Amino acid sequence: MTRRIAIIGAGAFGSALAHVWASAGQDVTLIGRKASGQAPEAAHYATELPQDTGIVVMAVPAQATADALATYAPARDVPLVLTAKGVERGSLRLQTDIATGWETSVLTGPSFAADLRLGKPTALTLGSATIGAAHGLADALQSPVLRLYPTDDRVGAQIGGALKNVIAIACGAAMGAGLGESARAALLTRGLAELTRLTVALGGRAETVAGLSGLGDLTLTATSEQSRNYRFGLALGRGDTLPAGTVEGRVTAGAAMALAEQHGIDMPITRMVAALLDGQVTLADAMERLLSRPTRTE
Repeated sequence: MTRRIAIIGAGAFGSALAHVWASAGQDVTLIGRKASGQAPEAAHYATELPQDTGIVVMAVPAQATADALATYAPARDVPLVLTAKGVERGSLRLQTDIATGWETSVLTGPSFAADLRLGKPTALTLGSATIGAAHGLADALQSPVLRLYPTDDRVGAQIGGALKNVIAIACGAAMGAGLGESARAALLTRGLAELTRLTVALGGRAETVAGLSGLGDLTLTATSEQSRNYRFGLALGRGDTLPAGTVEGRVTAGAAMALAEQHGIDMPITRMVAALLDGQVTLADAMERLLSRPTRTE
């Protein structure tokens, strides 16, 4: 039995999800001030949640989640699927912590809105509080082009999705500064180790980060110029004007560093990105500090 899907946030990703599910015959309502790009004709448009909504998908930036929940007030007994990838500034809350009181799940992994819009195959992680809930939602949200892998590790899924943006900025900066593919590969690999350490410290599982929501998303985001975070890093490394628009890693870097310090976790790449964005160090100084760190076993 299909359930009406209401997507809060009519930006590129929300509109792309609406297109995927509407094309698969789902009853989809897209909620927001306006839809971006070529809107799916099969979806409905509204400014508030329909009363018969069966699943709510939150597709707003990470720093806007709390405001969106207050504005649209989804019913507490309706599954709430969060797609934002970031840590809330100031409070250091993960997205599921912001939405305490709802039946929350996390949809995350390697995905570009443009690929979804074109019907290209995409595989994502769907994390819920229980594996049964994750399987149930995965069955409801699968489509011919969108494959969902259930997990009950929401922490691991969220840390992978949030921190990969920070590492992508570092990788972009290295490439923009002309340090080469080998330097980027080193940053990507050691960045994955940082994601893993923080995930485990917060109660998540290392194997989750080794999957789609960590390694998969990091590989995509840290190597493609379709990624806003990678493009931001490229501009930073080249000394160009920084691109406008939402760059989740720009805010998450400082928040993730604060979380790492709370839990006594060593995250040198994240620290470098946070210091660089705060203007505390130059790119040359940041890279020199990373390269001069004491050698340790891998």
